[in-house]
Amino acid sequence: MYRKLMLLLLLPAVLLFSACGQNNDSKSESTAPKTVTYQSENGPVEVPAHPKRVIVLSTFTGDVLKLGVPLVGVDSYAKDNPNFKEALKGVEAVSENDIEKIIALKPDLIIGLSTTKNIDKLKKIAPTVTYTYGKLDYLNQFIEIGKLLNKEKQAKAWVADYKKRAEALGKEIKAKIGEDATVSVIENSGKQLYVFGNNWARGTEPLYQEMKLNMPKAVKRDALKPGWFAISPEVLPEYCGDYVIFSKDPNADASFMTTDTYKNIPAVKNGHVYTVNAKAFYFNDPISLEYQLDFFKKAFLGE
Repeated sequence: MYRKLMLLLLLPAVLLFSACGQNNDSKSESTAPKTVTYQSENGPVEVPAHPKRVIVLSTFTGDVLKLGVPLVGVDSYAKDNPNFKEALKGVEAVSENDIEKIIALKPDLIIGLSTTKNIDKLKKIAPTVTYTYGKLDYLNQFIEIGKLLNKEKQAKAWVADYKKRAEALGKEIKAKIGEDATVSVIENSGKQLYVFGNNWARGTEPLYQEMKLNMPKAVKRDALKPGWFAISPEVLPEYCGDYVIFSKDPNADASFMTTDTYKNIPAVKNGHVYTVNAKAFYFNDPISLEYQLDFFKKAFLGE
Protein backbone atom coordinates (compact mmCIF):
# COMPACT_ATOMS: atom_id res chain seq x y z
CA MET A 1 0.00 0.00 0.00
CA TYR A 2 2.81 2.38 0.92
CA ARG A 3 4.61 1.61 -2.34
CA LYS A 4 1.46 2.33 -4.40
CA LEU A 5 0.92 5.60 -2.52
CA MET A 6 4.50 6.74 -3.24
CA LEU A 7 4.10 5.94 -6.95
CA LEU A 8 0.93 8.01 -7.08
CA LEU A 9 2.69 10.92 -5.37
CA LEU A 10 5.74 10.73 -7.65
CA LEU A 11 3.81 10.40 -10.92
CA PRO A 12 2.78 14.09 -11.20
CA ALA A 13 6.38 15.16 -10.57
CA VAL A 14 7.65 12.82 -13.28
CA LEU A 15 5.09 14.12 -15.76
CA LEU A 16 5.93 17.70 -14.85
CA PHE A 17 9.66 17.07 -15.31
CA SER A 18 9.04 15.40 -18.67
CA ALA A 19 6.90 18.32 -19.81
CA CYS A 20 9.56 20.77 -18.73
CA GLY A 21 12.16 18.81 -20.67
CA GLN A 22 10.00 18.88 -23.80
CA ASN A 23 9.37 22.58 -23.36
CA ASN A 24 13.10 23.21 -22.98
CA ASP A 25 13.84 21.18 -26.09
CA SER A 26 11.22 23.10 -28.06
CA LYS A 27 12.54 26.35 -26.73
CA SER A 28 16.09 25.33 -27.67
CA GLU A 29 15.00 24.52 -31.22
CA SER A 30 13.00 27.70 -31.58
CA THR A 31 15.82 29.89 -30.26
CA ALA A 32 18.59 28.25 -32.33
CA PRO A 33 19.91 30.85 -34.79
CA LYS A 34 18.48 30.42 -38.27
CA THR A 35 21.10 32.69 -39.80
CA VAL A 36 24.71 33.53 -39.03
CA THR A 37 27.01 36.30 -40.18
CA TYR A 38 29.69 35.06 -42.53
CA GLN A 39 32.70 37.29 -43.09
CA SER A 40 33.17 37.10 -46.84
CA GLU A 41 35.97 38.78 -48.79
CA ASN A 42 33.43 41.49 -49.68
CA GLY A 43 32.19 42.03 -46.15
CA PRO A 44 29.65 40.40 -43.79
CA VAL A 45 26.79 38.38 -45.29
CA GLU A 46 23.81 36.95 -43.43
CA VAL A 47 23.60 33.30 -44.50
CA PRO A 48 21.54 30.30 -43.32
CA ALA A 49 23.04 28.54 -40.31
CA HIS A 50 22.18 25.23 -42.00
CA PRO A 51 21.54 25.80 -45.71
CA LYS A 52 19.25 23.32 -47.42
CA ARG A 53 19.01 24.57 -51.01
CA VAL A 54 22.42 25.68 -52.29
CA ILE A 55 23.30 26.77 -55.82
CA VAL A 56 26.97 26.73 -56.89
CA LEU A 57 27.66 28.73 -60.05
CA SER A 58 31.33 27.82 -60.43
CA THR A 59 34.17 25.68 -59.11
CA PHE A 60 32.99 24.74 -55.61
CA THR A 61 30.43 21.99 -56.22
CA GLY A 62 32.72 19.22 -54.96
CA ASP A 63 33.45 21.16 -51.76
CA VAL A 64 29.74 21.42 -50.96
CA LEU A 65 29.08 17.78 -51.86
CA LYS A 66 31.92 16.58 -49.63
CA LEU A 67 30.41 18.44 -46.69
CA GLY A 68 27.02 16.83 -47.25
CA VAL A 69 25.07 20.04 -47.88
CA PRO A 70 22.08 19.74 -50.27
CA LEU A 71 22.42 21.29 -53.74
CA VAL A 72 19.63 22.31 -56.09
CA GLY A 73 21.71 23.88 -58.90
CA VAL A 74 25.28 23.71 -60.24
CA ASP A 75 27.26 24.95 -63.24
CA SER A 76 27.50 22.84 -66.41
CA TYR A 77 31.13 21.81 -65.81
CA ALA A 78 30.18 20.28 -62.48
CA LYS A 79 27.13 18.63 -63.99
CA ASP A 80 29.33 17.00 -66.65
CA ASN A 81 31.92 15.77 -64.13
CA PRO A 82 31.71 11.96 -63.95
CA ASN A 83 32.88 12.07 -60.32
CA PHE A 84 29.75 14.01 -59.36
CA LYS A 85 27.25 12.15 -61.56
CA GLU A 86 25.50 10.08 -58.90
CA ALA A 87 25.48 12.82 -56.27
CA LEU A 88 23.99 15.35 -58.68
CA LYS A 89 21.03 13.30 -59.85
CA GLY A 90 18.03 15.62 -59.81
CA VAL A 91 20.20 18.72 -59.42
CA GLU A 92 19.69 21.32 -62.17
CA ALA A 93 22.41 22.75 -64.39
CA VAL A 94 22.27 26.55 -64.19
CA SER A 95 24.41 29.52 -65.19
CA GLU A 96 24.74 33.03 -63.84
CA ASN A 97 22.44 34.19 -66.63
CA ASP A 98 19.57 31.81 -65.77
CA ILE A 99 17.94 34.24 -63.38
CA GLU A 100 14.38 32.96 -63.79
CA LYS A 101 15.50 29.36 -63.41
CA ILE A 102 17.46 30.23 -60.27
CA ILE A 103 14.41 31.97 -58.79
CA ALA A 104 12.31 28.87 -59.49
CA LEU A 105 14.81 26.68 -57.62
CA LYS A 106 14.27 28.76 -54.44
CA PRO A 107 17.87 28.66 -53.18
CA ASP A 108 18.70 29.71 -49.63
CA LEU A 109 22.37 30.28 -50.53
CA ILE A 110 24.26 31.01 -53.75
CA ILE A 111 28.03 30.49 -54.13
CA GLY A 112 30.13 31.76 -57.03
CA LEU A 113 33.33 33.44 -58.11
CA SER A 114 34.17 37.14 -57.94
CA THR A 115 33.88 37.12 -61.75
CA THR A 116 30.32 35.76 -61.68
CA LYS A 117 27.90 37.98 -63.60
CA ASN A 118 24.57 39.35 -62.33
CA ILE A 119 25.69 39.39 -58.69
CA ASP A 120 23.28 42.21 -57.80
CA LYS A 121 20.35 40.22 -59.21
CA LEU A 122 21.48 37.06 -57.45
CA LYS A 123 21.71 38.83 -54.10
CA LYS A 124 18.02 39.70 -54.38
CA ILE A 125 17.17 36.01 -54.74
CA ALA A 126 19.25 34.60 -51.86
CA PRO A 127 22.36 35.37 -49.78
CA THR A 128 25.24 35.28 -52.26
CA VAL A 129 28.90 34.67 -51.41
CA THR A 130 31.72 34.87 -53.97
CA TYR A 131 35.41 34.03 -53.85
CA THR A 132 38.35 35.21 -55.94
CA TYR A 133 39.88 32.15 -57.57
CA GLY A 134 43.38 31.55 -56.25
CA LYS A 135 43.18 34.13 -53.45
CA LEU A 136 43.23 31.21 -51.02
CA ASP A 137 45.20 28.04 -51.66
CA TYR A 138 43.12 25.02 -52.55
CA LEU A 139 42.97 23.52 -49.05
CA ASN A 140 42.23 26.76 -47.23
CA GLN A 141 39.54 27.39 -49.83
CA PHE A 142 37.83 24.17 -48.77
CA ILE A 143 38.10 25.15 -45.10
CA GLU A 144 36.60 28.53 -45.97
CA ILE A 145 33.67 26.81 -47.67
CA GLY A 146 33.38 24.79 -44.48
CA LYS A 147 33.09 28.00 -42.46
CA LEU A 148 30.38 29.26 -44.79
CA LEU A 149 28.38 26.04 -44.45
CA ASN A 150 28.92 25.65 -40.68
CA LYS A 151 31.14 22.61 -41.35
CA GLU A 152 34.60 24.00 -40.57
CA LYS A 153 35.59 21.21 -38.16
CA GLN A 154 34.71 18.55 -40.74
CA ALA A 155 36.66 20.39 -43.45
CA LYS A 156 39.78 20.73 -41.29
CA ALA A 157 39.72 17.04 -40.37
CA TRP A 158 39.58 16.03 -44.03
CA VAL A 159 42.45 18.37 -44.95
CA ALA A 160 44.71 16.96 -42.23
CA ASP A 161 44.03 13.40 -43.34
CA TYR A 162 44.46 14.19 -47.05
CA LYS A 163 47.84 15.86 -46.52
CA LYS A 164 49.17 12.79 -44.70
CA ARG A 165 47.96 10.41 -47.40
CA ALA A 166 49.24 12.55 -50.28
CA GLU A 167 52.67 12.98 -48.70
CA ALA A 168 52.96 9.24 -48.08
CA LEU A 169 51.96 8.46 -51.68
CA GLY A 170 54.54 10.92 -52.98
CA LYS A 171 57.29 9.12 -51.08
CA GLU A 172 56.19 5.77 -52.53
CA ILE A 173 56.14 7.16 -56.07
CA LYS A 174 59.55 8.80 -55.74
CA ALA A 175 60.98 5.55 -54.42
CA LYS A 176 59.83 3.86 -57.63
CA ILE A 177 60.48 6.50 -60.34
CA GLY A 178 63.49 8.19 -58.74
CA GLU A 179 63.99 11.36 -56.74
CA ASP A 180 64.93 13.40 -59.81
CA ALA A 181 62.22 12.18 -62.22
CA THR A 182 60.02 14.94 -63.66
CA VAL A 183 56.26 15.00 -64.25
CA SER A 184 54.23 17.22 -66.56
CA VAL A 185 50.50 17.90 -66.62
CA ILE A 186 49.21 18.61 -70.12
CA GLU A 187 45.70 19.26 -71.41
CA ASN A 188 44.18 19.69 -74.86
CA SER A 189 41.36 22.19 -75.33
CA GLY A 190 40.01 23.01 -78.76
CA LYS A 191 43.10 22.95 -80.98
CA GLN A 192 45.38 24.23 -78.22
CA LEU A 193 47.67 22.47 -75.76
CA TYR A 194 48.35 23.69 -72.23
CA VAL A 195 50.87 22.84 -69.51
CA PHE A 196 50.19 23.64 -65.87
CA GLY A 197 52.07 24.86 -62.82
CA ASN A 198 51.40 23.74 -59.26
CA ASN A 199 48.07 25.41 -58.50
CA TRP A 200 45.71 25.11 -61.46
CA ALA A 201 43.79 21.93 -60.56
CA ARG A 202 44.13 18.99 -63.04
CA GLY A 203 45.98 17.14 -60.28
CA THR A 204 48.74 19.74 -60.05
CA GLU A 205 48.25 20.50 -56.35
CA PRO A 206 48.69 16.95 -55.06
CA LEU A 207 51.48 16.17 -57.55
CA TYR A 208 53.65 19.20 -56.89
CA GLN A 209 52.56 20.66 -53.56
CA GLU A 210 51.90 17.59 -51.42
CA MET A 211 53.73 14.77 -53.19
CA LYS A 212 56.72 17.00 -54.03
CA LEU A 213 57.22 15.59 -57.53
CA ASN A 214 59.39 17.61 -59.90
CA MET A 215 58.26 19.60 -62.91
CA PRO A 216 60.45 20.05 -66.01
CA LYS A 217 62.52 23.24 -66.24
CA ALA A 218 60.47 24.61 -69.16
CA VAL A 219 57.21 24.13 -67.26
CA LYS A 220 58.65 25.75 -64.15
CA ARG A 221 59.91 28.66 -66.24
CA ASP A 222 56.70 29.35 -68.17
CA ALA A 223 53.77 27.92 -66.21
CA LEU A 224 54.65 28.05 -62.51
CA LYS A 225 53.93 31.72 -61.91
CA PRO A 226 50.82 32.22 -64.12
CA GLY A 227 49.47 28.74 -63.37
CA TRP A 228 49.19 27.63 -67.00
CA PHE A 229 50.90 28.17 -70.33
CA ALA A 230 49.69 27.60 -73.89
CA ILE A 231 52.01 25.70 -76.21
CA SER A 232 51.99 24.32 -79.75
CA PRO A 233 52.41 20.61 -80.57
CA GLU A 234 55.77 21.42 -82.16
CA VAL A 235 57.34 22.45 -78.83
CA LEU A 236 55.59 19.81 -76.73
CA PRO A 237 58.74 17.68 -76.28
CA GLU A 238 60.41 20.56 -74.42
CA TYR A 239 57.62 20.59 -71.82
CA CYS A 240 57.21 16.85 -71.35
CA GLY A 241 58.78 15.35 -68.27
CA ASP A 242 59.87 11.79 -67.72
CA TYR A 243 56.22 11.15 -66.93
CA VAL A 244 53.17 12.92 -68.34
CA ILE A 245 49.64 13.24 -67.00
CA PHE A 246 47.54 13.90 -70.09
CA SER A 247 44.20 15.47 -69.14
CA LYS A 248 42.37 14.66 -72.34
CA ASP A 249 39.25 16.54 -73.43
CA PRO A 250 37.24 14.02 -75.44
CA ASN A 251 35.78 16.84 -77.56
CA ALA A 252 39.11 18.52 -78.36
CA ASP A 253 41.59 17.95 -81.17
CA ALA A 254 44.05 15.18 -80.34
CA SER A 255 45.58 14.78 -83.81
CA PHE A 256 48.99 15.82 -82.44
CA MET A 257 49.20 12.32 -80.92
CA THR A 258 49.58 10.86 -84.43
CA THR A 259 52.66 12.95 -85.32
CA ASP A 260 56.26 11.76 -85.24
CA THR A 261 57.09 14.68 -82.94
CA TYR A 262 54.76 13.25 -80.30
CA LYS A 263 55.65 9.59 -80.88
CA ASN A 264 59.35 10.31 -80.39
CA ILE A 265 58.93 11.97 -76.98
CA PRO A 266 60.78 9.76 -74.41
CA ALA A 267 57.78 9.59 -72.06
CA VAL A 268 55.64 8.35 -74.94
CA LYS A 269 58.17 5.77 -76.09
CA ASN A 270 58.61 4.53 -72.52
CA GLY A 271 54.87 4.19 -71.89
CA HIS A 272 54.95 6.91 -69.25
CA VAL A 273 51.98 8.94 -70.52
CA TYR A 274 48.93 8.46 -68.28
CA THR A 275 45.69 9.64 -69.85
CA VAL A 276 42.66 10.74 -67.86
CA ASN A 277 39.29 12.24 -68.76
CA ALA A 278 39.75 16.01 -68.43
CA LYS A 279 36.18 16.41 -67.18
CA ALA A 280 37.10 14.37 -64.11
CA PHE A 281 40.33 16.31 -63.52
CA TYR A 282 39.22 19.95 -63.89
CA PHE A 283 38.78 20.74 -60.21
CA ASN A 284 40.70 20.65 -56.91
CA ASP A 285 37.85 20.00 -54.47
CA PRO A 286 38.06 17.04 -52.04
CA ILE A 287 36.08 14.66 -54.25
CA SER A 288 38.30 15.44 -57.24
CA LEU A 289 41.45 15.22 -55.11
CA GLU A 290 40.45 11.78 -53.82
CA TYR A 291 39.96 10.65 -57.41
CA GLN A 292 43.30 12.12 -58.46
CA LEU A 293 45.19 10.37 -55.64
CA ASP A 294 43.63 7.05 -56.62
CA PHE A 295 44.56 7.66 -60.27
CA PHE A 296 48.18 8.52 -59.45
CA LYS A 297 48.51 5.46 -57.23
CA LYS A 298 47.33 3.16 -60.02
CA ALA A 299 49.29 4.96 -62.75
CA PHE A 300 52.67 5.23 -61.03
CA LEU A 301 52.57 2.20 -58.73
CA GLY A 302 50.24 -0.12 -60.62
CA GLU A 303 48.00 -0.53 -57.56
